[in-house]
Amino acid sequence: MVESIRSDLTSGGWKSLAFEAFRPGVTIHWIRRFADDQPGVAFLKYEAGASVPRHQHPGLETILVLEGSQSDEGGRYETGTYLVNAPGSEHSVWSDDGCVVLIQWDRPVEILED
Repeated sequence: MVESIRSDLTSGGWKSLAFEAFRPGVTIHWIRRFADDQPGVAFLKYEAGASVPRHQHPGLETILVLEGSQSDEGGRYETGTYLVNAPGSEHSVWSDDGCVVLIQWDRPVEILED
């Protein structure tokens, strides 16, 4: 059973979606909010220069960069890059030029420094 369908993601199909505040300079559109033991899935939109402070992932995190570039301590990830961050991993995230990512978290992240 399909719970949600999003089309035209690689050609900007996310642009008409409503986003809400998430962190300073970062907005979110929830596809699926966390519920019980179910993962959260969302689009994150970073303004140029926006960042998310160092945090830890209690569960698996997967990211697909749809537009722009996102960076962390491991490098800079351009449009089309797919990332997998293992449970227990830590990083901070920023975007020099702004970006939109499709993200799935198995569990909510734990902010380590703010």
